[in-house]
Amino acid sequence: MPGMDIRPLIASPDTRAQLADLLIAVVAGGGSVSFMHPLSQDDALGFWDDALAAAADGKRVVLGAWDGEVLAGTVTLLLDCPPNQPHRGEIAKLMTRESCRGRGIAAALMRAAEALAVQRGRTLLVLDTASDGGAAGLYEGLGYVRAGEIPDYALKPHGGLSGTIIYWKRIGGA
Repeated sequence: MPGMDIRPLIASPDTRAQLADLLIAVVAGGGSVSFMHPLSQDDALGFWDDALAAAADGKRVVLGAWDGEVLAGTVTLLLDCPPNQPHRGEIAKLMTRESCRGRGIAAALMRAAEALAVQRGRTLLVLDTASDGGAAGLYEGLGYVRAGEIPDYALKPHGGLSGTIIYWKRIGGA
């Protein structure tokens, strides 16, 4: 994507603030990313502080898609799997700023996360998305295979239950 810079994020003040603002906006818009609305700035910053600390420890990679100085989107590649699963990674917290949607940013972030997973020796990725309003179409378009659906898995940010769909994908020529 012209002008889009996708790279691992580190805990700078600007990055932390933009991540927190993005998370708050996604939750306010109904995105099912583990939080309830309203999400406070302190809680959002706390989440990202923990995530970026885990990234600094090599347990995950938090990728950001930058459009100039604006953090347009993010995705996390979880690498801290149990000892019997060193070949596996998990995709989490794929989010795109509402004003930046429809430009292929989420797909570009997913491809970047997959490439990093391959570099780290992963051959299988898993993820889940909300049954109601999730990104099932995106994931299926990227070759993820639907493993199944769990009903009433989590609360939606504004209340009410939603199921979750579990996906998997072999990567790296596996």
